[in-house]
Amino acid sequence: MPYILLVLVVIMFSGNILVGKAINDLPPYTIAFLRLVVAFLVLLPIGFRSARHHKELFFTYKKPFLIMTLSGITFFNTFIYASLQFTTSTNVSVLETVIPVVTVIFGAYILKEKIYSIQWAGVFISLLGAIWVIMDGRILQVASMNWNPGDAIMIGAIASWTVYSIYVKQYMPLFPSYGALLVMTGLSVLFLLPIVGIEWLLAGVPTFDQGSMIGILYLGVFPSFIAISMYNFAVDQVGASKSSIFLNLLPVFTMAGAALWLGETVTWVQIGGALAVIAGVIVTTQGDRLFKRSSATVSGK
Repeated sequence: MPYILLVLVVIMFSGNILVGKAINDLPPYTIAFLRLVVAFLVLLPIGFRSARHHKELFFTYKKPFLIMTLSGITFFNTFIYASLQFTTSTNVSVLETVIPVVTVIFGAYILKEKIYSIQWAGVFISLLGAIWVIMDGRILQVASMNWNPGDAIMIGAIASWTVYSIYVKQYMPLFPSYGALLVMTGLSVLFLLPIVGIEWLLAGVPTFDQGSMIGILYLGVFPSFIAISMYNFAVDQVGASKSSIFLNLLPVFTMAGAALWLGETVTWVQIGGALAVIAGVIVTTQGDRLFKRSSATVSGK
C-alpha cells in the first residue's frame, strides 16, 4: 500500500512541475504563496480540531516542527518555481533525481537505516535510468547541458527535501497528520506573506487569468495537501530512503504528461530508460527482502 501511494505522489509531483512551468509568468513567491493559501483553506475544516487538541505538541517539539515546515512546505516548491523561471523542466527533473541519492546517504548516516549493497545498486540503476530518459540516451552529455542560475537554485530544493524526509521519519509520527499539515501550511503562509509583499512592490501586482487560477488550485490541493499527506504516511511506513527513491520516477511521469497534454513524442530510448528507473525502484524497495531471503537460504543449507 505505501508503494502505491508513493507512485501517486510522484504523479502529482510531476503535475507540480508541468503546471509550475505552465504558469511561470507569475512570480515564484506568488505561486508558492497562493498554492499554500489554497492548501490552508482546504485543510482548515479537516485539521483544525486535531491541531487545537494537540497544540502543546507543537510547542514541545517546536524546533523539529519548524525545520519540517520550512524545508518541506515553505521553501522546497518555492525553490522549484524560482528555478523554473530560469531553466527548463528537463533540467529540474535531472536535478531532482539527485534527491533520492542524497536522502539514502543521509538516511543511512543519521537514521541508521540499513542499506544493503543490492539496494545501493538499485539507487544507481534508478538514477542512471532517470538521466537516460531525460538525456534521450545521450547520457555522457549531461556535463554539456546548458546549465544556468536556475540549476543552482535547485540545490536549495534538493537540500530542502532531503532535510524534510529525514525529519519526517523522526518526528512526524508524533503529530496528528492533518493538524500538523494545517499548522505547517499556516506558518508557511505567514513566512511568505512579507516576501510576496516585497515581490509585488518591486515587480507589480501580477495579472491572473483563468488558466493560472486553475493551475494554482491544482497546486494547492494535489501536491500541497494530498501528495504531502501520502508521502508522510509512506515515510513512516517504509523509511525515508525507500520513499525518496520513488522521486526517480518523476521524469518518467513528467514526460508521459508532456506526451499526453503537450503532444510530445515518447521514444523507445525513453521507454528503455523508464524501465530502468522502475527496475531500480523495485530493487531498492525490495532489496532488503531479497538479501534476507538469500541469506536464509544459504543458512538453511
